[in-house]
Amino acid sequence: MFEAKGMWEGLMDFSFRSYATPKMLKFLYAIHLLGGLIAGVAWVVLAFQQAPVQGLLTLVGVLVGYFLWILYCRVALEVLGAVFRIADAAAASCGNSQQQEYGGSQVTEMVGSD
Repeated sequence: MFEAKGMWEGLMDFSFRSYATPKMLKFLYAIHLLGGLIAGVAWVVLAFQQAPVQGLLTLVGVLVGYFLWILYCRVALEVLGAVFRIADAAAASCGNSQQQEYGGSQVTEMVGSD
């Protein structure tokens, strides 16, 4: 039902019949890691301008913080990817089971028999 197309095709799909997010996960991961790296480098540079000891302490803190940032981004994006995989599996199984269990005549009989 919902199939993942290319990232740009998914973004331009105004009918929302395909998921764009699964194709964008790599891009989002790279953007978040790059943003964290830029912030860390800027923080270390500003700390070294204050004092060399403060810069070294900040460098150690930024390395630990960046590791935690990588871990957080990875887990968050994997959860997001898993949600979309679950949605795909649910849509596929729900569509198949409804067609098999509830034929057109059975549904009208159930609705009309109040």
